Amino acid sequence: MSDSGKQGVTRREFAASAMAGAALVAGAAPASAQAGNAPAKPGKAAIEPTRLVSAGETLRPEIVGQFGIVAAGRHYAVAAGTRILLAGGNATDAGVAAVFAAAVTEISHFGFGGEAPTIIYDGKTKKVSLISGQGVAPGLATPDKFADAGVIPGNGPNGGTVPAMVDAMALALQLNGTMGLHEVMQPAIELADGFVMYNFLAEVFVSQQKATSKYKDAYDAYYPGGQLPKTGEIFRQPNLARTMRIIADADAAAFKKTRDRKAAIQAGRDAFYKGDIARRIGAAMERDGGLMRYEDLARYKGKVEAPAMTSVFGYQVCKAGFWSQGPAMLMALNIAEAAGIATMEPGSAPYLHTVAEAIKLAFDDRNMYFGDPDFATVPMKGLLSKDYAAQRARQIGPRASLEHRFGNPWAFEGRARTTPQFTPHMLKAPSKPTADTTAIEVVDKDGNLFSCTPSSGWMLGGAYIAGDTGVPMSNRLTVFDLDPESPNVLVPRKRPRTTLSPSMVLKDGQPYLAIGTPGGDNQDQQIMNVLLRVLAFDQPLQAAIEAPRINSNHFHGSFGIKKDEPGVLEIEDRVPQAVRDDLTARGHKLDLLGPFAVSTGIVAAGVVPGSGTLRGGADVRRERYIFGW
Repeated sequence: MSDSGKQGVTRREFAASAMAGAALVAGAAPASAQAGNAPAKPGKAAIEPTRLVSAGETLRPEIVGQFGIVAAGRHYAVAAGTRILLAGGNATDAGVAAVFAAAVTEISHFGFGGEAPTIIYDGKTKKVSLISGQGVAPGLATPDKFADAGVIPGNGPNGGTVPAMVDAMALALQLNGTMGLHEVMQPAIELADGFVMYNFLAEVFVSQQKATSKYKDAYDAYYPGGQLPKTGEIFRQPNLARTMRIIADADAAAFKKTRDRKAAIQAGRDAFYKGDIARRIGAAMERDGGLMRYEDLARYKGKVEAPAMTSVFGYQVCKAGFWSQGPAMLMALNIAEAAGIATMEPGSAPYLHTVAEAIKLAFDDRNMYFGDPDFATVPMKGLLSKDYAAQRARQIGPRASLEHRFGNPWAFEGRARTTPQFTPHMLKAPSKPTADTTAIEVVDKDGNLFSCTPSSGWMLGGAYIAGDTGVPMSNRLTVFDLDPESPNVLVPRKRPRTTLSPSMVLKDGQPYLAIGTPGGDNQDQQIMNVLLRVLAFDQPLQAAIEAPRINSNHFHGSFGIKKDEPGVLEIEDRVPQAVRDDLTARGHKLDLLGPFAVSTGIVAAGVVPGSGTLRGGADVRRERYIFGW
């Protein structure tokens, strides 16, 4: 049903193409093992290929190509996106296919009822568009419903916002795709019919069996007959496969009748939000004591918006709006730039100290000022002001701050306003917040970029599936505050200040990089770690991804009880001891982690300026995957 009438490739054709390019799959071997033979010097024996050491060697090679690159959380999602590129789809078609595949196969991180904020660069129009992809609070969800508990639960029938992923992917296809829902969903439907269980997910099923047993529909779906799924066995989700076929069939039938691709996509999308699927979700939620109803799904409509943006080091960085944490990374980059980070040695103590302090200042402001602009007055101009960043940079002293320091961006808005009365704080109610996410980045030969950070519907903490739909519901309601003074206070139909944070970088208005990661509050910190090395120091992408990282726990977290740990800085043990000693002497409370142990999993894909060729990278942390040619 694509615009050009192309049909998808068969599994056999895809397998043949994949085998031909198998050397491009990251993670198979260190880059040195793929370096090939070097010419022997006169009078010297040839060096064995396995003993070659290439300049800037990394654990994984940086992927290069000229047709397309797909980077994602698991090989199933990468394969789905690659299959669509081979069938003639563009980066958006491939990205949407990968998101649907991830919703089926990465259910420890993301499920079909979750959300998917997305940034798209259109290679033809040179325009960047943001698809919000973040569901809203149900109409019955108000702070008083959670007053007795003192905290919004992170799982169960009252843990989630309205499912937004299907709507977001439909909007993406309508905006920049060339295919229909039934084409891009086909790989995911086949995976729902059965995929081979991999070890990581099998271990998650073991750890979550007791928690998931609280919810019968989820337990029956994920532990059929009470049995644990095992590595190497076929894992099937028949209820989810049926739901997906209803959506795809509605899209295909509408296109056959009208030949209007965008209208057909809308019909498929509406089959989820306005048809029997939504009615069954609403009925299940009401039965189980949840606040969501059919009407919440039927009235839901996502948005296409302009992204938040700043210019640093000669690049333009785009993020989701102030209903997300994304602008906090823009602010931290502005502060670091103003503090002279580009003159420091990457990885040195002064450099890491400056990065950590910039993050602390920006994320304290996140907690104080950010909220859905449809409901809250946010000083957006002031927060992204370069003058404000310079003021905040001057607050970075020689020692680590152990206090929460909130700025006054209103002074840079051109209007006077006092700092709000709301003060972020940690809740005292017991809670076991759990969070996880994935990320999908795609680039194609025409310069289209796709960056998506899907999440929720995870099973960590106990999955909740709505009735017999097979759809695991969102877990994002817990990000709201209950304090009425907060710009992020829970209000019906409002978006929570989500941690989901796709990223896109342009160079002189041209496509440069799509980048993202899982990690909750860590997401923008980890993307910043990488972007600083790439943008300010022109380091190779894969090397920047693998470089040692830091992560601040100083500010109040987004989930559950909003925990803070003033001055605590996670640091990987590959950072030299002398640097760690210096940071400790500056007052940072170091939490020493393993060599690649920061909670992250960066994936990236983009265009090389000048040559116009493509490149991508995938983290060794969390077993990220990438394919390109």
